[in-house]
Amino acid sequence: MTDDQTFASLLGEAAMAVWGDMPRDIQEALFETAMRDRFELRHDLARLLHERHPRTQHPAKPD
Repeated sequence: MTDDQTFASLLGEAAMAVWGDMPRDIQEALFETAMRDRFELRHDLARLLHERHPRTQHPAKPD
């Protein structure tokens, strides 16, 4: 039987593969969920996603 970590890794790889095709609100929800309690990794993950999917470089949200 496969453990939860294996499935989590597979889902993570799939999400990264289709990241640029996802609506912005889904991207943000996944990113925020993945980075919960991992502040030190936020910048690195954001940079990785933007390098792989340049069209995800959204303008800043309005205030």
